[in-house]
Amino acid sequence: MQAIGCGNAAEREEGDSRFWDRTERLVGQTSGRVLVGETPPWLALARPAQLPVPGRWRQWLIVGGRGSGKTRAGAEWVSAMAAGEPPFAETPAMRIGLVAETLADAREVMIDGESGLLSVTGYRRPVFEVSRRRLVFASGAVAQIFSSEDPDALRGYQFDLAWGDELAKWVHGEASFDNLQLALRLGRDPRAIFTTTPRPIPLLKRLMADPSTVTTHMRTVDNAGNLAPGFFAAMTERYGGTRLGRQELDGEILALREDALFDLARIERERCAVPENLGRIVVAVDPPASAHQRSDACGIVAAGRGPDGTIYILADHSRRRAKPHEWARAAIGLYRQWQADRIVAEVNQGGDMVEAVIRAVEPDTPFQAVRASRGKWLRAEPVAALYERGRVRHAGRFPELEDEMADFGPDGLSGGRSPDRLDALVWAVNALAGDGSGPRIREL
Repeated sequence: MQAIGCGNAAEREEGDSRFWDRTERLVGQTSGRVLVGETPPWLALARPAQLPVPGRWRQWLIVGGRGSGKTRAGAEWVSAMAAGEPPFAETPAMRIGLVAETLADAREVMIDGESGLLSVTGYRRPVFEVSRRRLVFASGAVAQIFSSEDPDALRGYQFDLAWGDELAKWVHGEASFDNLQLALRLGRDPRAIFTTTPRPIPLLKRLMADPSTVTTHMRTVDNAGNLAPGFFAAMTERYGGTRLGRQELDGEILALREDALFDLARIERERCAVPENLGRIVVAVDPPASAHQRSDACGIVAAGRGPDGTIYILADHSRRRAKPHEWARAAIGLYRQWQADRIVAEVNQGGDMVEAVIRAVEPDTPFQAVRASRGKWLRAEPVAALYERGRVRHAGRFPELEDEMADFGPDGLSGGRSPDRLDALVWAVNALAGDGSGPRIREL
């Protein structure tokens, strides 16, 4: 037998094709009762929320918590539609679009993942043609993968079925969604399914309000029997009752706080790609006081300044429950990745220890220690003003950071959590503002 992994991509694909052709012939000689009887059909395993809603609709939106089973529902439905399997379909859907946040997500989650298409199709396993970025089913149906990072790649394609995963995380959500809708033009009844953990973004709200959309909600607890022992209990202990827990575990789409300091809709409208010719770049660190299970996160945010003075948020590499040497390595890694000019770190919690930990990892790192002399709200207000003036934009999507920004009011975050990611962002923006409009920082 030919060794797996030898040859170029085309040779490997040809080898894969020959292998599955031989497998199909062998399977054809085996009793159907033996093959089919091993695994119960999806209809017998699925919860009602994981099955398509009856009636006529164009979009089926599944909004669920982490690990609630939404990916499995999407993969099972697409697989059944590609096979023309009753009661889901009378004939196969031959042209399918698969869209994820990135191409890597499309492959690792939608295709190769534990609940992906290759895992749920049974013995009539489709073939993934890597170089052509497509999955070919036994029925002849073809599923092409796309990234929300490149909406224009959808132009020229047409489908009778589509699956969009983690819609709320799409980089260019509006453009990707629009191009996908324009491509759904084949067959008698073109349809799409969108599976996502919720976030209060305009695209998701509009989709839910569309009369041609049916929406299903799932909670993590509904699928607890299929998750690692103790996972749900641990998540409930840490996030139960918090805004983040209601969103990430209960699958709720939360309304924005009326007294929130930052305008998430504005951030969404002005989101952009990383610009060229960035000038000064900094990595800001808001270190925790300790590293046990209930400790605050260590905020680690990178930002850069463009030629016109606009400040761009570049990355959020914040770490939870990280020991000092761990968050220091993460900060240095981000510093190197962006070839930053310096690391800016708050030292209220650790004093000289913060700089010592950074220099233990990289002795020659340019370091600026800052000390907070005012409360978090007062420090964040001037930065929010820069957002309102269009002087700060997000070059990418940073869900956990933006959730803190949307939930930050005069009394801090709901549930009493510490806004560590936001604190790091405030220090980064202030370090780049350079015109006195940011919060005051006293260098040590």
